[in-house]
Amino acid sequence: MRSEPAPPVWARRDGDAWLLDLHVQPGARTTGIAGVHGGRLKLKIAAPPVDNKANEHLLAWLAAVLGVAKSTLHLVRGETSRQKTVAVRGVDAPWTLIENDSKI
Repeated sequence: MRSEPAPPVWARRDGDAWLLDLHVQPGARTTGIAGVHGGRLKLKIAAPPVDNKANEHLLAWLAAVLGVAKSTLHLVRGETSRQKTVAVRGVDAPWTLIENDSKI
């Protein structure tokens, strides 16, 4: 019997979804992981923090890394904040895919 790897502090189960706690730094040159910050996965986003562009880019990047449709992701909280929580459905252990992809 194969056991699922334990989730990091920034990923937790909520019903049929995984909640990912993120610290997002918009306006970066490239999009990718920048470590862990205050118990959240820190991501640099290559989009400006205006007109929801950084949020759209974040969700598109996560969908591409996780190999799911963007419609399976939902920004739960943090629309105008750097600290965001994203719900992910349709992936068993999303952190393994995210951690294996440092930038896209």
